[in-house]
Amino acid sequence: MVPGNVMDFTRTAGGQKIMLALGVAIAVAVMGAVWMWGQQPDYRVLFSNFSDRDGGAIVAELEKMNIPYKYAEGGGAVLVPADRVHDARLKLASQGLPKGGNVGFELMENQKLGSSQFVERVNFQRAMEGELARSIESVSAVQAARVHLAMPKDSVFVSEQKAPTASVLLNLHPGRVLDLQQISAIVHLVASSVPELPIKNVTVVDQHGNLLSETGKMASANGMDPSQIKYVQELQQNVVRRIESIITPIVGPDNVRAEATADVDFSRSQQAVESYKPNQTPDAMAIRSQQTSESLNGSGNPGGVPGALTNQPPAPATAPINAPGQNAAAPANGAPATNTRKDATVNYEVDKTIQYVQQGVGGLKRLSVAVVVNYKQTIDKDGKTVMTPLTEAETVQITNLIKEAMGFNAERGDSINVVNTPFARAEPEVIPELPLWKQPGVIQMALTAGKYLLMALALLILYLRVLKPMLKKLSEAMAQPPASHAQLQADAGMMALPGQRNYQENLSRAQKMASEDPRVVANIVKTWVGSNE
Repeated sequence: MVPGNVMDFTRTAGGQKIMLALGVAIAVAVMGAVWMWGQQPDYRVLFSNFSDRDGGAIVAELEKMNIPYKYAEGGGAVLVPADRVHDARLKLASQGLPKGGNVGFELMENQKLGSSQFVERVNFQRAMEGELARSIESVSAVQAARVHLAMPKDSVFVSEQKAPTASVLLNLHPGRVLDLQQISAIVHLVASSVPELPIKNVTVVDQHGNLLSETGKMASANGMDPSQIKYVQELQQNVVRRIESIITPIVGPDNVRAEATADVDFSRSQQAVESYKPNQTPDAMAIRSQQTSESLNGSGNPGGVPGALTNQPPAPATAPINAPGQNAAAPANGAPATNTRKDATVNYEVDKTIQYVQQGVGGLKRLSVAVVVNYKQTIDKDGKTVMTPLTEAETVQITNLIKEAMGFNAERGDSINVVNTPFARAEPEVIPELPLWKQPGVIQMALTAGKYLLMALALLILYLRVLKPMLKKLSEAMAQPPASHAQLQADAGMMALPGQRNYQENLSRAQKMASEDPRVVANIVKTWVGSNE
């Protein structure tokens, strides 16, 4: 019986107005939902590849800041509206998020009162490992890192002291590798951060179990280190660039190829040379020292005729003291003889040269260059392009230019080889132009335009087919004159249950309605006739 009452209520003027108003409200709500769907913000990745602990902390902070978020990649990434990505990152970074899963020195901030020395030592070691892992993860090729430190206890006995060791596990990005110089940098970084940790005690392993640190040690022991290899490569590339830059204006672009091989000596040598020049003439020589000595010796043997005359004084001289032909130094009257001796020693300076020669590291021992020059293009009488070889004069000219550009030195043993030959050129691959409807920019623009077009079409259909007719009916119902008291009674009578009205009441009510509004009665009769009732 209740559905009949509902149907009777909807047939009344008041019920129709209420239903029309309810329909308008529903249509407006649907149109608002369509509009909000069209204005939904574009989400961008805020953080990805984070630990579960960091993910929970990030989501909690986003909820506090009232920033909407979504999950992507199975919960491995957090998305936020594109216009709030940078703002959210800065605010989360001020709170130290994400922490990267490694615990650093912030672990020491939550020390409990009464912690033992062992606990403090373990926490300090964990903090050191976390800080080192964060530093290593700053390398572009490293996705994640983990560091293990073995730090033995200090001992008062020198024989029992042990050096610490370190192990580093690297998880590299897909398709990325570390060169020898980067591996050496990581080893030195760890060794410099831990006291008394030697470089040889640091082991570096990648996610595939490959030992990386041993490769660097073997390369340094058996050959050139990464810096020396890089120096040789840069030297060779520099020679190639100079050759190609000076030959290209002559033969044209893409018509010359050059390669260089440099033999560099990285050995250290020091030499001391002491040389003596031939002796010069005494007049041109410098006197270093000079010594002269003279000695005079007299004889003690008696002279003269033995006897009494010897003891008598000599008689006065009656002749010259120095007789002709007699030596002045000779003793007179039997005087004792004297010996005179003179010695002279002169020391001259000896010419000597002392030279210390120290050879620099990275000296160029030999340079070899190979150059290939393409045939030159000429146009014949028919206007066709013909490839012709270079003349002998042109080849000599190019060879001389190459020698000057490379710094050719015959005494050093440099070699150069210039070959003139046609290049084998591959046919250029014709890449079909990408259709307009396949271009990424056009596809994105079409998706955006389709989204707004679909939203506009849905709003238009809702307005024309639902909202506008309802508004029209509602305005017509509101424009009708208010019902009379008899009509209200008739509506109330119709709402009553059929079992509660008798025949006389229905007859009197019908007569009253026929006298007040004959058109209603005529319509009722017409309906009865049409339905054969």
